[in-house]
Amino acid sequence: MVFFRGVSSISRLRSRVVQQSSLSNSVRWLQTQSSSELDLKSQLQEIIPQQQERLKKLRSEHGNIPVGNITVDMVLGGMRGITGLLWETSLLDADEGIRFRGMSIPECQKVLPAAQSGEEPLPEGLLWLLLTGKVPNKEQVDSLSKELAARAVVPDYVYKAIDALPLTAHPMTQFASGVMALQVQSEFQKTYEEGVVHKSKFWESTFEDALNLIARVPVVASYVYRRMFKDGSIIPLDNTLDYGANFSHMLGFDSPQMKELMRLYVTIHSDHEGGNVSAHAGHLVGSALADPYLAFAAALNGLAGPLHGLANQEVLLWIKSVVEECGENVSKEQLKGYVWKTLKSGKVVPGYGHGVLRNTDPRYTCQREFALKHLPDDPLFQLVSKLYEVVPPILTELGKVKNPWPNVDAHSGVLLNYYGLTEARYYTVLFGVSRSIGICSQLIWDRALGLPIERPKSVNMDWLDKFMRLNR
Repeated sequence: MVFFRGVSSISRLRSRVVQQSSLSNSVRWLQTQSSSELDLKSQLQEIIPQQQERLKKLRSEHGNIPVGNITVDMVLGGMRGITGLLWETSLLDADEGIRFRGMSIPECQKVLPAAQSGEEPLPEGLLWLLLTGKVPNKEQVDSLSKELAARAVVPDYVYKAIDALPLTAHPMTQFASGVMALQVQSEFQKTYEEGVVHKSKFWESTFEDALNLIARVPVVASYVYRRMFKDGSIIPLDNTLDYGANFSHMLGFDSPQMKELMRLYVTIHSDHEGGNVSAHAGHLVGSALADPYLAFAAALNGLAGPLHGLANQEVLLWIKSVVEECGENVSKEQLKGYVWKTLKSGKVVPGYGHGVLRNTDPRYTCQREFALKHLPDDPLFQLVSKLYEVVPPILTELGKVKNPWPNVDAHSGVLLNYYGLTEARYYTVLFGVSRSIGICSQLIWDRALGLPIERPKSVNMDWLDKFMRLNR
């Protein structure tokens, strides 16, 4: 079967990736944490000077070496394939998928600390890894959990800013408005306006803003959810819980499995290198020395687009439309007919294809493994499995799709729906909370490395026509 061949290929790929990773430590400064130091900021103070020197050396010794060619297709096609951005925290390979500081998702699941009662990696551990390049121990992760809980204090005026919007406003509109209201307490803006801190130390106030933002966005996001869908009854943060479990708790879901799902969800959605819309928007705005709140709000507005983060909302709605028309026990032949009907209507099959990936998204695969363990008999999960067998051959036959395989969005909605979070319009907010970890981590490194304001060159079609005539 196509599906099982896909799973088999992923397994072989994982084996190859692990072998490659063990050969030469794909990230030179990635190491298992042996220090007893619990303070994340202190760890960065030790690491940053080394990486500053590394950047200087790259520039001085190799600054004029080209890293690729630019074609007219790239200029007209959304800059796809152009290498032009430094993003330290993760790297996306078209075949392997995402690597966080050189580590694949299965490797992260294996080595990052989990909750005492769980198996999935704690998002705090990934945050530590993204910032330091080191795998933290459980004590360090627990310390970071407590620090984030202590920072998760949201002023009343943030809630009032959200309340000024109608309940019919999209959850992402309300969420982004809340993040903008948080900006009032920006440490970076205060430090910059005082003018007493050298630019080499800008990363320190950025660090404070970033950790405060990461800590507070679950509180703001859960407020939006409870306001819209639960009659405004608010559930306060529980400072005994870890980051993912607390988010689940504040949303109103306290089952151990939902807490585990939230840990996995936040971890795998946290970062996907720097070229995607939300990450690039955050980096672009941050490059103007806008503080993390302003930069992350810009990222959220990009994430809210239907071609980016809003797609996870569209997947569940599409799957439910399949059930409405064909029933839960839909056959593969019925599914093929519905897929073709969707395509012939000028629409895409949501959850399939990716701008970079050319194989099944590893983030899809780990969610499938979670479903096989916890909800193997769920009808919607079984439908998702059938779609994995049906959709790729059809998209391949269509001939217009470079990647016919499922991406991360193809699975997440079904898992959330199973545990009771059925409001698909809200799903992109979950994505946004997760993405705060990756975008804020990189923003700290943008400041630490002194990366300049982003300013690529643009051209018009007259320029392109003239260039083509002169270079024939």
